Amino acid sequence: MDSGWSRRRFVGALGGAAGASVLSGCGDGGTAGSTPARPSGSTSPGATASASAPAAKEPSGPRPLYLGTYTSMEGGGEGIGVAAYDPVSGRITDSGTITGVPDPSYLAVHPDGRTLYAVQERERGAVTAVRTSDREVLGSRATGGAHTCQLAVHPGGRWLLSADYGSGTVAVHPIDASGALGERTALVTHSRPAPGPGQAGPHAHQILTTPDGGHVLAVDLGTDTVYSYRLDQPAGTLTEVARAHTRPGAGPRHLTFHPGGRYAYLACEVDDTVSVCSYDPSSGRLTIGRPQSTGAKADTNYPAQFAVTPDGAYAFLANRGDDTIARYAVEADGARLRLLGTVPSGGEFPRQLALSPDGGLLFTANQRSGTVGVFHVDARDGGLRRAGEPFASPVAVCALPL
Repeated sequence: MDSGWSRRRFVGALGGAAGASVLSGCGDGGTAGSTPARPSGSTSPGATASASAPAAKEPSGPRPLYLGTYTSMEGGGEGIGVAAYDPVSGRITDSGTITGVPDPSYLAVHPDGRTLYAVQERERGAVTAVRTSDREVLGSRATGGAHTCQLAVHPGGRWLLSADYGSGTVAVHPIDASGALGERTALVTHSRPAPGPGQAGPHAHQILTTPDGGHVLAVDLGTDTVYSYRLDQPAGTLTEVARAHTRPGAGPRHLTFHPGGRYAYLACEVDDTVSVCSYDPSSGRLTIGRPQSTGAKADTNYPAQFAVTPDGAYAFLANRGDDTIARYAVEADGARLRLLGTVPSGGEFPRQLALSPDGGLLFTANQRSGTVGVFHVDARDGGLRRAGEPFASPVAVCALPL
């Protein structure tokens, strides 16, 4: 495939309708500040959609929403979409576009909220910093890899971590006091184990910091492995400390931690399964549990990622192909997932999910339909209720609500 067609984009185009091509992206962003917990309630196994319970303390005023896209593909956007959402009604309003950032398919924000970071998912991978107050692009840095697809800010705010799908590499860049990025301090290639069945090489799909801040984990779809690293915070270098392997051909894509920090949920896109993983903070070792159902009924489905409510009571999974959101009750302090059912995503190929900071709204970036859907989340049973009509956003591959 040429530089414009990584496997990630190819998968996104499969089965698309005739006409303008709407291709794949990835995303799940963090949020600034602390996240208040919502009260836990009883679960309702038969429920797939229910009315939303009013929040104990309603947030006031519109909140920022940033949207990722592809700029190099037909039907794509012109840069990072800027919008606002009402935290009570869920209504989204357009606020313009940040141009000058090519193929910003994944977004994350600094813990202080003053700087937005975007990938450039191109043959020469790069990461870009944007000041949120005036939307000024602070500059870009090459990652040293190809098709940068995901990034995360270390909780301390001093380092930006990124994953390159095309080259199977992960990189580290320093963040200065202004939020701008410095020259790369680390680049690690996933050379072992050998690529899994059907894979031509490693494909680093995600990088994230563990909730305790002690380790960095990288999920590689090509090698069926989750790598654990220790970040040297003064130097910005990575040292591998452990590996966790899925079954061959599973294609692990995205890992999301439970708020308790001892368990995480892994979506495997190639074999259409999910797994509960346990995490040992002392060693950094992840242990991957048995495969479980995504709830999908479609013949072909690619689970994308989980979103877990701030109180840790429910988890939601984006099912691309089935075009649904799977709902799970989280049990045993995070150690078990119980499938409650699925809800239509309200769009085609839901690539990414993100919860508002208070957990009251769930956003879905629907790649093929070019929309962002919004659902009210019922704190009592994890039920989802659509919050009006979807918001039009070209090649919607990432929604980052702050």
